[in-house]
Amino acid sequence: MTRPRLVDSAHRLLPLAWPVFVGQVAVLAFSTVDTVMVARASALDLAALAIGAAAYISVFVGLMGVVLAVGPIAGQLFGAGKLRESGHATEQAMWLAIALSVLGCTLLLVPEPFLALAHAEGSVAAKVRAYLQGLAFALPPALIFTAYRGFNVAVSRPKSVMVLQLGALAVKIPVNALLVFGATLPTPFGEWRVPAFGAPGCGAATAIVMWCQLFAALVLLRRDPFYARFGLGRVPSRPRRTSLAALLRLGVPMGLSILIEVTGFTFMAFFVSRIGATVVAGHQIAVNMVSMMFMLPLSIANASSVLVAQRIGAGDAADARRIGWDGLEIGVLIAVALGGTVYLLRQAIVGLYTSDAVIVAAALPLLAWVALFHVADAAQTISAFVLRAYRIATVPLVVYVIAVWGIGLGGGYVAAFDLTGLSPPWMRGVRGFWSMATLGVAVAALAMAGFLAWKLRSERRESRAVSVPATRS
Repeated sequence: MTRPRLVDSAHRLLPLAWPVFVGQVAVLAFSTVDTVMVARASALDLAALAIGAAAYISVFVGLMGVVLAVGPIAGQLFGAGKLRESGHATEQAMWLAIALSVLGCTLLLVPEPFLALAHAEGSVAAKVRAYLQGLAFALPPALIFTAYRGFNVAVSRPKSVMVLQLGALAVKIPVNALLVFGATLPTPFGEWRVPAFGAPGCGAATAIVMWCQLFAALVLLRRDPFYARFGLGRVPSRPRRTSLAALLRLGVPMGLSILIEVTGFTFMAFFVSRIGATVVAGHQIAVNMVSMMFMLPLSIANASSVLVAQRIGAGDAADARRIGWDGLEIGVLIAVALGGTVYLLRQAIVGLYTSDAVIVAAALPLLAWVALFHVADAAQTISAFVLRAYRIATVPLVVYVIAVWGIGLGGGYVAAFDLTGLSPPWMRGVRGFWSMATLGVAVAALAMAGFLAWKLRSERRESRAVSVPATRS
């Protein structure tokens, strides 16, 4: 790989990557706002928030992955100049989001499986139910907005999504504070008292914000002339079986892949909670670091996937291969630099979270695994996104099942609790989970990057085979 080519690819990726990064950080900040405010309410509310958030994330991300199938489809159509067809795919994705909301809302309104898994009872269970009831109203607009987001990123317009996500965060903070802590507000008709809802207030606040965000997106679709050429902003087309089937063929394995990734962490949190409160605190710091660091490779993965899909649609297979592999190299190089920095500054970083010496001692060893995990996570994420641009989603799903659930979660459980009696002392407890999770994601990275390399070489051979007869003729 020549340095000028890598720099050129970086210049092409940057305009797409940075708005996605900023927008995703804003989305991540939603949970941070919830945690910070609820932590000041009560320990009971914080426990309910932790369980409820894990349940909502598990439901939302799986359904979100299905809807995000619109990205590769709309991107390829956009690259081919088929703008109306690209807009039609987006409308169909919105219909799909509405249909999936029925399933998702049912799961959130009947959360007994999640409560049983977390052993939540009494007051905690009641608050979890109230919190998830609010989020059940947030799910439909969140999924419909996901279709809007996937389309805009696919047609190289991520800034409009970023602005709406930042605006949503700006609204979330005061509404959250009002509903979590309560307030007495003067009105011309007397005082208006808003009770302090605690954790359930977070769910209600998110529902209000999600509907506002969707309304703003629909207004933009209708009034921004950019969308007119896609046929968007008018009366939407009816649901089409063939279009919905195409979305589901790609979206179902995408959604399952994302669900496996997320549950690999949420289930780990449930298991780690059995070890002890101090261990959980150290684990939570490591998870928060991984989540924040992940936003960077995720933005590069999105940008790479968009450009690859567009070049495939435009019939430029060589450029699609080039930008796909360059995106992987750029992402891994940045991940190595970021992971190394976190490892070198781990003492100072943990100090930003807590001054408790016991929690610091629990968190510090995990940050070494965080650095390694991040590099492998970046490689597998970017590879998976590029493969999705080629509409390949089943292979990543199989890899995730084996690597994330089998090696990472299953192997971590065996090692951490020494089920075989063979775990060395350093692998028992939470470090067993993190070491096996890192091994699992490394296996996923090697498998995914290897499959991507094979796919790109196969494409190159096919292109040469087609071009040779054409040259001779």
